[in-house]
Formats: sequence, C-alpha cells, structure tokens
Amino acid sequence: MTRIALAAALAAAFATPAAADPVTLGDLTVADAYAFETAPMARAGAGYLTLINAGTADERLLEVRAGFPKVMIHETVTRDGVAAMEHRDGVDIPAGSTVTLAPGGYHVMFMGLGGDPFEPGEEIAATLVFETAGEVEIRFAVRPREGASGHGG
Repeated sequence: MTRIALAAALAAAFATPAAADPVTLGDLTVADAYAFETAPMARAGAGYLTLINAGTADERLLEVRAGFPKVMIHETVTRDGVAAMEHRDGVDIPAGSTVTLAPGGYHVMFMGLGGDPFEPGEEIAATLVFETAGEVEIRFAVRPREGASGHGG
C-alpha cells in the first residue's frame, strides 16, 4: 500500500464516528448512540445507546421518533433456546442508574428502510421521548458491522 493510500485509509477510519456526541437533558445523559451498517436491501436497522440518570427520580424512555415508517423499542428475549424480538412500550431508567440498549437486549428498531441502507459514517437523526424530562434530539452514528451481532441486515 502506498503512503498516500495508507494515509487516506487512516483518515477515513478516523473520520467514521464511533458514536454520536453525548446529549444531556436535565439529569439524563444519552451517550454512545450508534447503529450498525445494514445490507443493501435490509428492511430494518437497529440502534443502540446508553441512558444515564444522574437524578433522584426514576425516568422512562417512552418512544423514539425518526424519519422511517415505523420506529419501535424492542427487547431480544430467549425462550426454549430461541431468540426473538418483542415490542416494548418503553424502558425504565431508575434514579442514579445507567441503562444500556445493546445487541442482545433492548434496542431501537428502525423499520421500512426502503432500499436506503445504513452506511458507515452516516448519522441517523432521532428524537427520544421521556416520561418526565420531555424530548431530546440525538444522532445515531453508523458503524461498520464487522464482528457485530444483533439486527439490521
């Protein structure tokens, strides 16, 4: 590999965000929001994030909105050795705790991609709706899928 090609490859690797910047709303912090790239014809993609409640009152993530036909909160559950996704009406965030939406657990499903796959380096704009704190705009940074597990492709 030539030095120019190597420099370009390194620049591209570091230009791809690992996760969107943290966002704070009152006592809540939303951090490490990301999604994995999807296959070209994928119908859905999944988003993950960390919710930090530094307050003294419990909170609940009620809804996620984004520019897709349907966006839902799901949880991966295993019954009799078979994993399946189940829709959830929200995610509890107890006071003083951190809740992580991650592959194999709670996650956000973006459905109806319509042939427009998630590609590394992109960001997916979304609005998180909380029971008490209200709404906050965030961005999910799209990461390459290597070694990933979960949904979306």
